[in-house]
Amino acid sequence: MAVLLSGDFHANAMNELDRITKGALVSKYGYELFCEIRYHIILGDAGFLWPGNEKGDAYNYKVLAHRPFPILCVIGNHEPVLGRQDLPEADIGIGEKVILVHEKPYVAYLKRGRQYTIDGFNFLVLGGALSVDRKFRKRDVSWWEKEYWSEEEKEALMALLDRQNCFDYVLSHTGPNQINQILFQQNMGQYFPKFFDEVAILNDDIDRKITCKGWFCGHWHTDRTFCDKSLERKYNYLYHSTAILRNDEIIT
Repeated sequence: MAVLLSGDFHANAMNELDRITKGALVSKYGYELFCEIRYHIILGDAGFLWPGNEKGDAYNYKVLAHRPFPILCVIGNHEPVLGRQDLPEADIGIGEKVILVHEKPYVAYLKRGRQYTIDGFNFLVLGGALSVDRKFRKRDVSWWEKEYWSEEEKEALMALLDRQNCFDYVLSHTGPNQINQILFQQNMGQYFPKFFDEVAILNDDIDRKITCKGWFCGHWHTDRTFCDKSLERKYNYLYHSTAILRNDEIIT
């Protein structure tokens, strides 16, 4: 059994769909491994339900329906689901409930600050990030009201970490701030320190509190990896590439 992971989808705004179609995955991994995939996790900014993009969503669903596994999304920052109060929650047997977006193909969002058991892997699911592109709009505001974590979410997460601090993997949108700076210092020059991302700072705190085998995130629109040898922990940033978790193996 296996779990597929991919980076930002943006409702296919920049042809991200081409990398996760059935044909693309079979071509990359082979049919046998494709048939082992039980879940697909998008690491934030999936972009489903974007206002005015109903035709785009319909096309994406049609293509994604050719694959037999459900899609579970980490909450990003460009995420219309954050502004919706009308979406149902569902229990699909992975621990916590998910926020249901679509039935066929099955598309749902994982909640921030929750622990999920997906295909045998114990995941800590985080999410969110600063929308740095607000710089290019007229008002310095978030895209959605709940873009940042609420105090209640933070308190619930810290209570969880007091009870449980050992996980197989962490799933988030942006990475820990200290890792972001190591990998993207050059990119951050145009945004730092003006665009201070408190979500990344929160991820630093979490990173220090837990043990895990690795961390997966998106947000930075690039594919990079950093290995912290002292912690024996690898931070995997995905965008153009995908990865498959199978047992203790990461297949890219």
